[in-house]
Amino acid sequence: MIRGLLGLACAFALPANAQERARTDAPPLEPYKIILIGDSTMAPHSGWGSAFCGGHVKSSVACLNLGRGGRSTRSYRAEGSWDIALAEARIPGYRARYVLIQFAHNDQSSKPERWTDEKTEFPANLRRFVTEVRAAGAVPVLLTPLTRRIFRDGKLDNNLASWSDEVRKIAAEMKVPLVDLNARSAAAVSKLGAVDATKLAQEPPDPKEMEAARSGTTLPPKPAPQSDLPPPPDTQGPRATVIRKFDYTHVGEAGADLFARLVAQDLAIAVPELSGQLLPEAARPQWVIRR
Repeated sequence: MIRGLLGLACAFALPANAQERARTDAPPLEPYKIILIGDSTMAPHSGWGSAFCGGHVKSSVACLNLGRGGRSTRSYRAEGSWDIALAEARIPGYRARYVLIQFAHNDQSSKPERWTDEKTEFPANLRRFVTEVRAAGAVPVLLTPLTRRIFRDGKLDNNLASWSDEVRKIAAEMKVPLVDLNARSAAAVSKLGAVDATKLAQEPPDPKEMEAARSGTTLPPKPAPQSDLPPPPDTQGPRATVIRKFDYTHVGEAGADLFARLVAQDLAIAVPELSGQLLPEAARPQWVIRR
């Protein structure tokens, strides 16, 4: 019996070289957390948020994209998404927690559950967001809304400019870091022009949409498409679908990469404490196929 126990102990003993090496504990982790709050122009599959989290932050940053399609400053709170975001902002263990807030597209909507008054309700909702983020122990960062890519007579028709002014006013009034994405994205899209700006969409334009872009005046956006995909099979595994379309608001991979890069650049300036956590260019693996 004793001989068997001794043999077992020897079997689990550390090798001689391991016993001679020094051992220390890893230093405590001091991670950061960035929470993205907004609409479809930030959300997965249709906005810049996932490209930002996936390509522009280091592994020392927990980056959570809570952007949701079709939401305004009013509906995001009414449906409960804001409560989820605040719960995430309160979680301890991070060196600092930041909440990036970008709305206006759906505040501008006519849909009854979305719209807000531009001069009263919209800024009041932003003020409330800022106050509650600070009460949760996190740092609010306001973003002006991503521009739409609508052109009239060869010039960008930035129909979110006045809404962006309201965001800038709140940022100045409440001393909140500001990422002026509307100004930056409008400048980038204007430089591209109507034709090249079509490449930022989820899908290529049809011939009429391309013809209009070449004329310098884009067409009115088409109604939201209905899915023409067959229903997913009734089997185990992922079954969700995402509808991709061409329009002048949502973005595909090229658009997401462009605007995520602008956000990373300006966030590093607006919040210098984060500059060492942000990558100026998305790091993409270079796959090599050897034959």
